[in-house]
Amino acid sequence: MTAHLQGSLFDQTDELRLGALTGMRRTPLGHGAWIDELPGWLGGADALFEQLAAEVPWRAERRKMYDQVVDVPRLLAFYGEGDELPHPVLARARDALGAHYAAELGEPFTTAGLCYYRDGRDSVAWHGDRFGRGAREDTMVAILSVGAPRDLLLRPMRGGGETVRRPLGHGDLIVMGGSCQRTWEHAVPKSARATGPRISVQFRPHGVQ
Repeated sequence: MTAHLQGSLFDQTDELRLGALTGMRRTPLGHGAWIDELPGWLGGADALFEQLAAEVPWRAERRKMYDQVVDVPRLLAFYGEGDELPHPVLARARDALGAHYAAELGEPFTTAGLCYYRDGRDSVAWHGDRFGRGAREDTMVAILSVGAPRDLLLRPMRGGGETVRRPLGHGDLIVMGGSCQRTWEHAVPKSARATGPRISVQFRPHGVQ
């Protein structure tokens, strides 16, 4: 599968390299939830986008919604525990995140889910990763974004708080931690603007979906 990506002016290299995670910036969200952010963690991210878009075995899914079966508005791929990831730099990213958060998380990141947002019509609705242990335990979900930026929105599940907006793309990293999956929701909304394609890679520990 191919897609046209307008490259970042700040990422004009094909050399894939991960930066130091010491530059992470943490933002408390409330209710025990937080996010860590590191813009441009992966250098050469646009080159990785092109390879993933072309070589990952993307699948389209259909799901029942109310009385209809509808297309999921994005393409998906999943790599479980022990699966070889589609590029060695993703394995290095997963391992670096596991080492960085070892004391706080207490376990490694083991799976990788990939979402391919082809244009502004692709999206993901408000949700939390609450299938499995994330429904009852604090955990972490780390998202590495390659391709054009798309907004990630976060809001408290019970309302009454301000929606947090973060544009992610071109190698940006965000980690949602603490109670974030239980007490907050996140979404990638549709966009009416001309929007380039984006791939997000979500690293999760065992038993978190």
